[in-house]
Amino acid sequence: MRDLVRHLTDPDTFAPLTVAPRTQPADGPIGWPGYDATRARAAERTGEDESVLVGTAELGGVPVVLISFVFGYLGGSLGERTGDRLEAAYETALERRLPLVSLIATGGSRMQEGMRALTQLQRVARRSAALRDAGLPQLAVLCDPTTGGGWAVLGGAADVVIALPGAQVGFAGSRVRPPDADPAAYTAESQLATGQIDAIVPPERLRTTLTGYVTALTRPHPGAPPPPAPLTDTPLPETGWAAVRAARDPRRPRADAYLDAYFEPGPGPLPLSGDRAGGLDPGLRCGIGLREGRGIVYVAQRGTATTPAGFRTASRVIRLAGRLGLPVLTLIDTPGAANDAGAERAGAGPAIAETFTTVATAPVPITSLLIGEGGSGGAMALAAAGNTWATPDSYCSVIAPELAAAILKLPPEQVPQLSDTLRLRPQDLAALGIASIAGPPPEHRTPDAEGPADPSTR
Repeated sequence: MRDLVRHLTDPDTFAPLTVAPRTQPADGPIGWPGYDATRARAAERTGEDESVLVGTAELGGVPVVLISFVFGYLGGSLGERTGDRLEAAYETALERRLPLVSLIATGGSRMQEGMRALTQLQRVARRSAALRDAGLPQLAVLCDPTTGGGWAVLGGAADVVIALPGAQVGFAGSRVRPPDADPAAYTAESQLATGQIDAIVPPERLRTTLTGYVTALTRPHPGAPPPPAPLTDTPLPETGWAAVRAARDPRRPRADAYLDAYFEPGPGPLPLSGDRAGGLDPGLRCGIGLREGRGIVYVAQRGTATTPAGFRTASRVIRLAGRLGLPVLTLIDTPGAANDAGAERAGAGPAIAETFTTVATAPVPITSLLIGEGGSGGAMALAAAGNTWATPDSYCSVIAPELAAAILKLPPEQVPQLSDTLRLRPQDLAALGIASIAGPPPEHRTPDAEGPADPSTR
């Protein structure tokens, strides 16, 4: 793993932490026969005297505390001396207020030390919680393999979790799984698909990606993020139905285009993916990016109905932003929350409620931009009260006009008229004090486009 450390860190910046060696009885705390000899052979083979290296380093000029597992030393397993080094790394990160980066390759707890090895997970959990409470970021890179307590406590507890392609990742190692278990479930690719990790990064992009995360997480953008400028010169709609049609136009710019235009390239917007509870909504894109060299967290709907997993992901990411002091940009574009039977069974109501509460109580500024459809509570859950903006090709409504017509038992031909009655155009939202208009240029505004452009006037 020293080669990986050299590859990722700035040249000549890695400095090992000094950790006093723990005195143990012969063959370890439980007297495992031949344990001392096994450790001696592991040290001779790897050139290391334990299963982790810990030290300080720099990534792109950002100081960090680094943990790097040595899989060749007893499978990167955790014992008491490993716990001493891990604890020293966490303590150093807390004392110096530095982010913690873990390069994990482990088979789990060291059975030759019995339950004394397993208690190291409690030590790590306490130190990890202290960093979390102090608002310091934790990042994990999952190498092959990452299993057992190393995945459950170091990897799974990190704020940002990225993995190498094809890495074995799972709580159960290959020799202890049920015999009929699907091996594909224990891969980085499976963990990404089920919302457990943020990204899979090939080795040649790992340094750039990891540096991008560390930089964005530790350099917050000051104040509320500026709303993105509209990507078209579309004039404000004359009618409610025209607003609906413009928002539903497949040629309209979507969230991906707005994010690419808003954030600096290289490495560009970096993902924060999944709800960490088995769910991933491909219609919701979350992450962090740099604007003017400063980090902004984003939560962006992509034009589909947002699922419970999507709302839980949004809440997780916004809470992370609050803990690390990072402002948030939300892009709103959804016909509404998913309301099929599967969504109800997955807890749609509580998930939406959690997002409303998370946005309402966030300790950091949130800026929201309506870029397309704003369907009912599924859209409003991500709208910042007092700092929501709307592009000219968007609309927001308490209910879709077609559904309103169905409730009122009106024929379909009355839907356009009902769209006017709902007052869902951007200029209507401005007049109602719901949102400010993000553009268009003044010469494109219709006479009734005036509204409270200053959120403080609402």
